[in-house]
Amino acid sequence: MTTRKIRNRTLALVSLGCAKNAADLQVRAGNLLKEGFTLSTDPDRADVVVVNTCAFIKSAREEAEAEIKRAIQLKANGNFKTVVVAGCYPQRYPQAKSKFPGVDVWQGVPKDWIEPKMPGLRFTGKAFAYLKIAEGCAHCCSYCAIPGIRGKYRSRPAKSILREAKALLESGCRELDIVAQDPMLYGIDLHDGPKTTLVGLLRKIDRLPGKFWVRVLYTYPNEITEEYLDWLNTSPHAVKYADVPLQHTEPAILERMNRGPAIEATRVAAEALRLAVPGITLRTTIMTGFPGETEARFERLRADLKRMQFDHLGAFAFSPEEGTKAAKLNGRPPRAVAEMRERIVMSDAEEMWKLRSKRLVGTVHEALVVAPGVARLASQAPDVDGVTYIVASKKNEVSPEVGAFVKLRITAVDGFDLEGERA
Repeated sequence: MTTRKIRNRTLALVSLGCAKNAADLQVRAGNLLKEGFTLSTDPDRADVVVVNTCAFIKSAREEAEAEIKRAIQLKANGNFKTVVVAGCYPQRYPQAKSKFPGVDVWQGVPKDWIEPKMPGLRFTGKAFAYLKIAEGCAHCCSYCAIPGIRGKYRSRPAKSILREAKALLESGCRELDIVAQDPMLYGIDLHDGPKTTLVGLLRKIDRLPGKFWVRVLYTYPNEITEEYLDWLNTSPHAVKYADVPLQHTEPAILERMNRGPAIEATRVAAEALRLAVPGITLRTTIMTGFPGETEARFERLRADLKRMQFDHLGAFAFSPEEGTKAAKLNGRPPRAVAEMRERIVMSDAEEMWKLRSKRLVGTVHEALVVAPGVARLASQAPDVDGVTYIVASKKNEVSPEVGAFVKLRITAVDGFDLEGERA
């Protein structure tokens, strides 16, 4: 970011998109604070607003454009003086700046690693932080524009990761959420010494002092190794949790998605992980309406998901992205059908959750307090899996501090959230 051109020094931040995007903004903002900027949580009191954007699918682009227009309007109203648009949207659409004449800085994704100048800074609250270990993607999924936006897979140097992890823990963080497009490939491109792997990196993080959780997000089903499973079972910090993005279960659809190598692993992923790691929590993401998804194939997908019984599940409708192979494939269901199937999958997921969650009532779990009166179990990843509200069981009971680990007895289920009292 061209900070020398920005004289006004109070920042407000708007973060859109995924956890990896949030991690980027965290580093970017920390470096600006180090240069003398101050941070405001209220855009009305800021000189500069930074809109960190996503452009993965149509809905993300629409959200980005709406936030950009909103920021420009607030600037015109005199709320602040400078609008900065950063992230995937300007990276993917550099020419689009002409559509937004009120934007002062239009900046895409950095080509090289930016070393955090304030590695202990985070905007996720005191208790947890996203720790990004790689940039770009080594896969060529036919529907995905990310490789064109973020570039080829690039592992972050281990020393840089460990330095940030140490600073985060020293500042009170108690959960490190490891993020990348594909964390399992970490180290594949590093050739400056002994081969570094994800598990090698995780074992080094394990040696950092204190009590904390380490959660790895996004694990491709065909890349899970025995070494990684051993880490999940033996690490004192590992959260037994796997976010396995299946996208689909039909072999013909996976082939068209260019995810052929994962076909067999996809079919057995849930059962194999539960056998290998007792007590593991499983999450997946499903895409509906991909070209070639007939009604029969969709019904087999539903049956597969009911058999696999993922603990958490998200779904989204296929969006034909320009520049991708999938955008040119025939046999695409109408958009209305894709969205209807998305709703059906999520309705199935809700019904499965209702049955499973009843069994949680009365059980005791360790939880991390992430906000006043709010905690997360190890089975609840940030932002996507719900939370556990802490209910006082005694009059005048003192609420546990943010960042504390507590034992909670689950007392009720509220949608995808839980309620629990101190055990």
